[in-house]
Amino acid sequence: MSISDLPAVNATLNGASAVLLALGWKYIHGQNRAAHRVCMLAAFCTSTIFLACYLTYHLSTHVLTHFKGAGVIRPIYFTILITHTILAVTIVPLILITLNRALKERYELHRRIARWTLPLWMYVSVTGVVIYVMLYHLYR
Repeated sequence: MSISDLPAVNATLNGASAVLLALGWKYIHGQNRAAHRVCMLAAFCTSTIFLACYLTYHLSTHVLTHFKGAGVIRPIYFTILITHTILAVTIVPLILITLNRALKERYELHRRIARWTLPLWMYVSVTGVVIYVMLYHLYR
């Protein structure tokens, strides 16, 4: 594997995080706390590995990939990119607080913030894959 493979790896990690988040949500609504915990910890690990790979790629390559789409797709892409970027920064402390509350078994406080954390984290994970597909496959 080379450094140029990291965008695809990152998209895969984002996709895996989204699947794990969806499963975690399904399990907690089915009252399966053990499976929920495993999925959410796995999503946290997957997202952490993503962040390490993302930073490695961008700090070592200094490459700016330009979006080549034209017409109506261009503002759509940049809207997705901007919201993804803002929420990606915002979600980190929310994830850490949510995880901390769960690990300390402060479930009422955990539930209050998880209602915000889960959909935002899911949005960031899914749009990460969408951005990758648009940038590297649809509009090259």
